Amino acid sequence: MNKNEKSEVISEIKEIINKSSAVYLTDYARINVADISNIRNEFRKEGVQYKVFKNTFFIRAVNETGKYAKLAENLEGMTGYAFAYDNPVAPAKIIKKYFDASQKLALKACYIEDQYFDGNQLAELATLPTKAEIIAGILGSLNSPASGIVGALNAVIRDLVSVIDEIAKSKAA
Repeated sequence: MNKNEKSEVISEIKEIINKSSAVYLTDYARINVADISNIRNEFRKEGVQYKVFKNTFFIRAVNETGKYAKLAENLEGMTGYAFAYDNPVAPAKIIKKYFDASQKLALKACYIEDQYFDGNQLAELATLPTKAEIIAGILGSLNSPASGIVGALNAVIRDLVSVIDEIAKSKAA
């Protein structure tokens, strides 16, 4: 690669880093092409971008952006980079699923927003709820008091109709 090509790759990495809400480093050693294609498809379904860069390019990009500096400590060997945008825990779920099935694609480290996590915390990260699940839980808890009131009002009306119906039956007899 000439100097211009290297600077273009570093600029691309910096742009991706600045747009992402989470960055995951994975060890993709011993993974065949078919499996890596399947993993990329899983990431793509969740809106996650999975890339492979030279570690030195990533270190330069991190140093120039000033974000995720602690990740540079984990850049040894074959490293794949998963960049999450809308759902920062989606990569953890995919990585854990694949790691549990094959003992490959280990998590080296990650940043979610400004919080650093090392590879040993994969299980905890994978159990975190997604943004959509959190929103659904909040909306469900907001709706439950209202639905309780509606249910109580319906019960009173249903009981009133039942009493009137019984009175009508007794007068008819």
